Amino acid sequence: MAVFPVAFTRYLMFFFPDLGWLAQVAVKTLFVALLIVTNIVGVKAAGRTNDVLTLVKLAPLVLFSVAGLSFIFSNQAVAAANYAPFAPFGFANFGSALVLIFWAYAGFEISTIPADEIKNPGSTVPKAIVLGIAIVTVFYLTTNVVLFGVRPWESLATDVAPVASATGSIFAASPLLALIAGLIVGVGALISVAGSDESGMIGTSRLAYALAVDGLFPHFLARIHPKFKTPYLAIIIQALTALVASIYGNLGSLISTSVFFMAVAYLSTSASMFWLRKKTPKPRFTIKGGSAVAVLGAVFSVYLISQCTLDQITVGLVLLAVGVPIYIKFSPKKELTELKRELYSRSSVLERAYRQEQRFLAHALRHVKRVYRKAAGKKQSWSQ
Repeated sequence: MAVFPVAFTRYLMFFFPDLGWLAQVAVKTLFVALLIVTNIVGVKAAGRTNDVLTLVKLAPLVLFSVAGLSFIFSNQAVAAANYAPFAPFGFANFGSALVLIFWAYAGFEISTIPADEIKNPGSTVPKAIVLGIAIVTVFYLTTNVVLFGVRPWESLATDVAPVASATGSIFAASPLLALIAGLIVGVGALISVAGSDESGMIGTSRLAYALAVDGLFPHFLARIHPKFKTPYLAIIIQALTALVASIYGNLGSLISTSVFFMAVAYLSTSASMFWLRKKTPKPRFTIKGGSAVAVLGAVFSVYLISQCTLDQITVGLVLLAVGVPIYIKFSPKKELTELKRELYSRSSVLERAYRQEQRFLAHALRHVKRVYRKAAGKKQSWSQ
């Protein structure tokens, strides 16, 4: 969450390059404050905001990709020159680059949180993760193919807002078009960053709430706002922590440290599966090939950790060491029985599942599916 205010400010500096340090801090603070308010007001408002941001941010990416591919096909000699050499500095830093790249794909694990509210989670959740990652991969690869095809890597290395700068290169023949397209893509990047942090905050704040209910996080994180019924303290504390980190950390170090933490979490999660299999020999649902996936996940997590620099690993270990006594002090490891009963009751689960259908594009997509099934003469049902 700390990365997004930094990325937002950097893209804003494409339009206002003379922003000083205090102005950048003010932008980051306002950015975080708006996300706090949106998420405290309610999940429905946050979900609708995320829907709008998702739809708006995809349009400039599609514009950039289509225009960029057209440029590449019509200027093949220029594109070929930009692609060469394929690896200007060789592959010695492949691992370090992978750490930075992996961060962009992270977040897929949040889709496992509402497993209790999903039909056939053993098959639905893995399919959702694979499909989601596939869509993201197509978008990212297309964007990067265009990015490196239309602009030399030497220029990209110094660009504050690479996609916006590359858009200007695509429409360089027409200064007016270059200005308009650059503005569209630049604003789209700002919206994309805001949308990513918005959806991330929705998931992480609810995760903190659930952990607090289970007695694994400080109990005050489970406090619900009396009017808006949202875990407001979890939202505020996580957002303010991210704001402080965004003010004092740079983009590369924040991403790498974040990946280090994620890799530690992925490693422990993968390893815990074998212990959980012994503890729960007959789980409610299983995933085919789960053991192989866990082993591969653990191996890849160790590799990611090994590719972080010594400084990044040291900072990560220090922060983990600081967190341990705080965890021991404030987490009594005692469940909040009443809240847990309410959180996992059948009525609450059904209510959340119903609300899910009204947000995060699910409502619109459901109507699209209904129209398709009606046109195809297929049977309709309440769940379709």
